[in-house]
Amino acid sequence: MADGNGQFLTITEAARLIGVSAKTIVRWEKSGKVRRSKRDFRGWRVFDDKDLKKLKAFRETIFY
Repeated sequence: MADGNGQFLTITEAARLIGVSAKTIVRWEKSGKVRRSKRDFRGWRVFDDKDLKKLKAFRETIFY
């Protein structure tokens, strides 16, 4: 889990924590609904606590 010590979550972990699929996060990014995520050295999406909070907030605007 992201903990402020430079550790990041994968898109799969972030999606599980906010209750959506990884594909949903990708769709949100591609449609411009959320900012593009950071990438690691492999080009994989990574998320920190700040990113996770933003994704959760966006999800709440859609589902509630």
